[in-house]
Amino acid sequence: MAELAADSQELLERGYMQYGCAHYKRRCRIRAPCCNEIFDCRHCHNEIKNSIHLDQKERHEIPRHEVDQVICSLCGAEQEVRQECMNCGVCFGKYFCETCKLFDDDTSKKQYHCNGCGICRIGGREKFFHCHKCGCCYSAILKNGHPCIEGAMHHDCPVCFEYLFDSTNDVSVMPCGHTIHQSCLNAMRDHFQFACPLCSKSVCDMSKVWEKFDMEIAATPIPEPYQNKVVWILCNDCGKTSKVQYHVVAQKCLNCRSYNTRLIG
Repeated sequence: MAELAADSQELLERGYMQYGCAHYKRRCRIRAPCCNEIFDCRHCHNEIKNSIHLDQKERHEIPRHEVDQVICSLCGAEQEVRQECMNCGVCFGKYFCETCKLFDDDTSKKQYHCNGCGICRIGGREKFFHCHKCGCCYSAILKNGHPCIEGAMHHDCPVCFEYLFDSTNDVSVMPCGHTIHQSCLNAMRDHFQFACPLCSKSVCDMSKVWEKFDMEIAATPIPEPYQNKVVWILCNDCGKTSKVQYHVVAQKCLNCRSYNTRLIG
């Protein structure tokens, strides 16, 4: 019995972390139900079949939940979706989700299936929660402290326009509740852009910057033609309107003291 158990374990471990692609370590390939071609994974399919180099009419993405055939990477047997090969007995992936048809030997990603999202996520179930209004999983740190925006993740990144919901790149939730790729947010900061591309609210604490604006304005005399000019402004941060003295540098919100404002009259 001990020998049989050892043989069975050896079979399950055969080829472990030796097969797969740039996206997943797995011991099977999938047959795409949309075009009937074989690929290492859905991402490999989409990179080829949804490429800008193809005619737009031919571009498509694989319907991940409709995958029903896999091909063993070790023996080549094609079969219905399952975790272990029905021919040679090898395990296709230590992590297996029957709903998403997902296989992965690299369990260090701490994959889990979210019923709310309807797809698998990574990072460990205990570190995330599903916000039903936003329609996505967020870090548990944000559970009691994020502004809900309905369908916040079900749109494109406002910078690079990649769809965020199932993006493989890290996504950040800005203080306003809108979402963006973390790398795109970093690129904005590198170019001194500190306002949400969607609603124009500040994406970080700008109090130190506003203090510098105070000093700059104090040191900059108002030109004579503008000394008696009064304007109405709208604050992008708090949404309040104010009637203020015009200044060539910037206009300060009387409610929240932000300089992230715009002239409205």
